[in-house]
Amino acid sequence: MKYDITVIGSGPGGYVCAIRAAQLGLKVALAEKYSTLGGTCLNVGCIPSKALLDSSEHYHNAIHRFADHGITATGVSAHLDQMVARKNQVVDQTCKGVEFLMKKNKVDVYIGTASFVTKNKIAIAGTDGVKEIETDKVIIATGSKPAMPAMFNYDKNRVISSTEALNITKIPSKMVVVGGGVIGLELGSVFARLGTAVEVVEYMDSILPAMDSDCARELMKSLKKLGMNFHLGHSVTGVKATKSSCTVSVKKNNTEEAFEIKADYCLVAIGRRPYTEGLNLEGAGLQTDDKGRIPVNEHLETQVAGIFAIGDVVKGAMLAHKAEEEGMFVAEYIAGGKPHIDHNLIPGVVYTWPEMAAVGKTEEELKSAGIPYKSGKFMFKALGRSRASMDTDGLVKVLSHKDTDELLGVHMVGPRVADVIMEAVALMEFRASAEDMARICHPHPTYTEAVKEAAMDATAKRAIHM
Repeated sequence: MKYDITVIGSGPGGYVCAIRAAQLGLKVALAEKYSTLGGTCLNVGCIPSKALLDSSEHYHNAIHRFADHGITATGVSAHLDQMVARKNQVVDQTCKGVEFLMKKNKVDVYIGTASFVTKNKIAIAGTDGVKEIETDKVIIATGSKPAMPAMFNYDKNRVISSTEALNITKIPSKMVVVGGGVIGLELGSVFARLGTAVEVVEYMDSILPAMDSDCARELMKSLKKLGMNFHLGHSVTGVKATKSSCTVSVKKNNTEEAFEIKADYCLVAIGRRPYTEGLNLEGAGLQTDDKGRIPVNEHLETQVAGIFAIGDVVKGAMLAHKAEEEGMFVAEYIAGGKPHIDHNLIPGVVYTWPEMAAVGKTEEELKSAGIPYKSGKFMFKALGRSRASMDTDGLVKVLSHKDTDELLGVHMVGPRVADVIMEAVALMEFRASAEDMARICHPHPTYTEAVKEAAMDATAKRAIHM
């Protein structure tokens, strides 16, 4: 069988690329190693984690906030096994939705491990043997796996990654989370809401070190209210596990101070690494860089003409929506279009509660680059909508150029900011100013008013409600 495009990997980048290419009239094959489509995001990442985050938030509100709303709830208990069962239903429905889209768009799906024979020939090893297909172009979209150094003694039982954490069916008494990044904080907050004592060990001196420091501090205050305990500037020096528990050895950086934490689980969430094992990249003349990524040019094409790579296997943030945009970009480029993607304007989101979201440059990045800027802030506690819903934690920060007023970065932590951030993304795509943002009429009462107020503060320190 001969194809115009073969996509390897059915995560958000891969399946979106396949659909867009098919829409553009190309004959498309999609190869997936696992039995279900959707990749990490749909199966063991974005979708299942959000399902558990929502379930745990409902429980937490019932226990801690219903009374303030005049609602008496007695006999409330959390059943993690049912939460996981509901999560599995959500995952199943979502993955089946991708299968339907493949059929709808006439994409040929091959289940099996794909590898390069040559740059234009792909072998797919499945349960029914090995099939070879010919292809004009190839898109590598094989994603990433959790980084797991040997020192952690990863046993998938008591020392776990995010994959295993999503399938715990009994609420732990105590959990150590290694890593104060997005994954660690999201999953840590799930268990903290359910009553687990969560200890976060982070090597850096702040959580989410790549994001805005003011927002990170605000988020940590909120997470501490959940009962999460933070050991910033600490390193894990060893992990020992038994069948029923684990002991994590921790040392404060640049000191001799050390201690141990005994817990039910140690969740290792120190990042992810590009996943290219089994692809036989050498067969196509490809190599990876020192971080395991596949080098690409501005068109996301590798050093071998006709082979492209997208998502977590290339440089940039490991985000599902980045992979999607790159997938569409490549499909349209191959079809002869002139697509656009601005990697500076890919938003980042942390789905704790409150949520945290950002787009563009941080203050630290602007200072490092010597770019003059103005800053405006607005606290959610001053917002009527936030007081009405009891979601008063957090702030919005707007950064604009000191001379031109062009928006350079918008950072926020607060209620529903995962959705609110898109106002900033849209405006920045059209190179709007903070004054433009401030002049837009925002509906009242909404959380988006905090964006308007922060923009007004950035332009002339004229926020109305602070």
